[in-house]
Amino acid sequence: MTNTPDHELTTGVRIPLVGFGTYLIPDAEVASAVESSLAAGYRHIVTAEVYENRRGVGEGLRRGMRQEGLERGDVFVTTKLWPLAQERSKTGEETLRSLDESLDRLGLEQVDLYLVHATFGREQRLEQWQALVEAHKSGKARAFGVSNFNADHIDELIEAGLPVPHADQTELHPWSQKPRLVAHLHQKGITPIAYSSLVPLSTWRTAPGHMSGKTQEMRTEGERPDSPFKKLAEKYGVTEAQFLLGWGVQNGCPVLPKTTDPVRMRENLDVFSFRIDDADMARVRDMDRGAGIAWGEVDPTTHG
Repeated sequence: MTNTPDHELTTGVRIPLVGFGTYLIPDAEVASAVESSLAAGYRHIVTAEVYENRRGVGEGLRRGMRQEGLERGDVFVTTKLWPLAQERSKTGEETLRSLDESLDRLGLEQVDLYLVHATFGREQRLEQWQALVEAHKSGKARAFGVSNFNADHIDELIEAGLPVPHADQTELHPWSQKPRLVAHLHQKGITPIAYSSLVPLSTWRTAPGHMSGKTQEMRTEGERPDSPFKKLAEKYGVTEAQFLLGWGVQNGCPVLPKTTDPVRMRENLDVFSFRIDDADMARVRDMDRGAGIAWGEVDPTTHG
């Protein structure tokens, strides 16, 4: 199914270890990016309701699959439910309608993974989760899970007697390693999926409008020629991005890099030709700074 190694979720569905993220790629541009990613060898494409680019992603899938001679089963597609509707929590019925809307815009009959994007729908969170269980049973989602849920949020679902998520997509990189959450996920048989793996790069989210909680001090640190990840990348003969993505994969997490540059797409996919030694893995563990950065002042894992 994939040009890259994959990982088996508890439901038996296999997810490629490197996927292509589409956050902040506008709908008008994302079709070309997705088409290029499939040509580069990606077999996992990630979108979301709140990205407002599902129609373009669907067009890119159709064009790329046709160009590469791929069948639907060759490509893993993830989308996410935005749990709020006009600043109120979506009901279970609205959750299922949102999935139908996503399928329509993507031009698909089924997604491979459907996630609740965050815990913002607190009042209806259990109802939303029950709707995802129904979507899985109906065959509209081959696997289902959450995103930006912490250990307590996961336990809330389990204590309500509901099925355990197959995955939790969350911000994970050397500066935000979330060891308690990751250990809890592994204990429950839930696969952690890492987004924003490239936060430590000085070039991460520098375009106008690409907001985050990254400080100028952090950016300046990453620009130094002797910055830790530059030195580590040099040691292994890889790019900084490859090192950071390789670190995530070596920790057992599928990763979701995003770029519109075909050269970098191929580089970001090439993270299996080296292995970080134990000493350097331990060194990176000591770089953890705690809270996430991707959402700016709001860390969704601390919400509700």
